[in-house]
Amino acid sequence: MIEAVELTRRFGDFTAVDRVSFTVQAGEVFGFLGPNGAGKTTTIRMLIGLLAPTAGSARVAGLDVVADRAELRTRIGYMSQKFSLYGDLTVAENIELYGGLYGVHGDRFEQRRDWVLALAGLKGDERQPAAELPLGYKQRLALGCAVLHEPPILFLDEPTSGVDPLARRAFWDLIDTLARAGTTVLVSTHYMEEAEYCHRLALMNRGRLIALDTPARLRAAYDRPIFSLETGHAPRVVEALAGAPGIEDAAMFGRAVHIVAGDVTAAASSVRAALSGHGEELRGLERVEASLEDVFVGLVRREGGAVEG
Repeated sequence: MIEAVELTRRFGDFTAVDRVSFTVQAGEVFGFLGPNGAGKTTTIRMLIGLLAPTAGSARVAGLDVVADRAELRTRIGYMSQKFSLYGDLTVAENIELYGGLYGVHGDRFEQRRDWVLALAGLKGDERQPAAELPLGYKQRLALGCAVLHEPPILFLDEPTSGVDPLARRAFWDLIDTLARAGTTVLVSTHYMEEAEYCHRLALMNRGRLIALDTPARLRAAYDRPIFSLETGHAPRVVEALAGAPGIEDAAMFGRAVHIVAGDVTAAASSVRAALSGHGEELRGLERVEASLEDVFVGLVRREGGAVEG
């Protein structure tokens, strides 16, 4: 359903997307995971025909994203990371506007309008201005409008940014329902729990694709030992371990601290010595499987770190 081959986009001397290649199958939920500035949004904009590639090519639903741009827009749905509806229009007026833009009229429009209202949980609130809706309802309404015309492919660019965890979970239940019905979904995110819901993940950093696989396989393939340290002073412990011999990284992970160590046998003694020098006691150190967050942070740092600013 989606095929990118050496997809590249430059802005002057800056390369935002650097020879990215991947495919997405029908009904797949395919995730883009990466820090800000990784190139996720630029890649999506090329795939939906909003931005022409500098080099490389891409086909979406069998259509060339440059040559067939006009027809492509009838075959896809798109929801941006910012609220993509009109705040001064009511719920019903936004749905009617998108129906007109997508050529959905008559009985079909009435059916799809009722479906969108049910999807968004807004039956009875048709006259409410969209700007006055809670953010979770706004996002569900925007999703409904994006698929009003029943496109086979849906692009979501950080759709739950700023949404509370419960609303985010409800939104992903909707994505799962669409995928089960056959919709192909490409979604960008920087939330680790959302990345776990994807069938496959493409990890991006500095415009490059640095890993591509299922979440489980990405975790299993991570080759650095991870230790979890129980502590009541996580920030102080992270500071104490910075630059300690054999410790590649230390970061807070809930109430614990996750430690990446280059050498398993030397990890405990190195951690003990570092903590002792800062008046901290070693307790509860155990080796654990890498989380997706560990994999993500480790790979990004291995590839030069995230873009600053």
